[in-house]
Amino acid sequence: MENTISLKEAARDYELVRQNLDYLREHWREQPSLKLLAERNGLSAAHLQRLFMRWAGLSPKAFVQALTIDRARQLLRDSASVLDTSYEVGLSGPGRLHDLFVTHEAMTPGAYKARGKGLTIRYGFHDCPFGKVLLMMTGQGICGLAFADAGEEATSLIDMQARWPEAEFVEDRAATEGPVVRIFNPGRWKAEQPLRIVFIGTEFETRVWETLLRIPMGRATTYSDIAGHIGNPKASRAVGAAVGKNPISFVVPCHRVLGKSGGLCGYHWGLTRKQAILGWEAGLATGGKAA
Repeated sequence: MENTISLKEAARDYELVRQNLDYLREHWREQPSLKLLAERNGLSAAHLQRLFMRWAGLSPKAFVQALTIDRARQLLRDSASVLDTSYEVGLSGPGRLHDLFVTHEAMTPGAYKARGKGLTIRYGFHDCPFGKVLLMMTGQGICGLAFADAGEEATSLIDMQARWPEAEFVEDRAATEGPVVRIFNPGRWKAEQPLRIVFIGTEFETRVWETLLRIPMGRATTYSDIAGHIGNPKASRAVGAAVGKNPISFVVPCHRVLGKSGGLCGYHWGLTRKQAILGWEAGLATGGKAA
């Protein structure tokens, strides 16, 4: 996206891609051709090809492949060793925990139990490559990131506010705009300018969310692997619940958690969006550009 396309243009492109993803989710086994997709959209094949390349760094054919179950299973290959390696190289503390160069801390258990009482959370809606994004921040860092399709902004805001019902919420797009640009522009992912986030959850949830930060782009893991790595191998269901409650989507990559069979499973902000994010990341991981 850097120097070539705005977040608003990326959001517009995503809307078209989103419509195609709904179609591809139902028909991926048929491996729809570029010509067929172009005809369905009333576009030339060349124009649709350029759109996909600009948006995700992938051709439509490669994008379809990134969405298939085979691709999901490939992402899971050696998933356990992915987490093992991240522990071995010392990524358990603040530092380059994943592609966004994230540093993090957690609120005290007391602050979580107070349901946000005493916290001031600033928020704003912005365009991003995956529709509208809602970003929330405390004085300590980013505490929430949610998505919304056009017209569903209020629903996303209510969902996030319900997590910390005693907090004071202040709309402040000026404060949240800069972080949004940094989050969705890979050219801004710099180790010397780490993105600061703060977890507001139970101790168990925080441990799960910290583990999510160790999943590299272009790879995936399972609920059971995460349960094993936090020392509670029988807690897969509880891990699944914690993953589903991840308040900082995308930055804390819960979209990289798949079912044991390679199935995409659910995603709080929609399975189509999960597929889109994985495809976008596939473009980056293979050397493509996000825009």
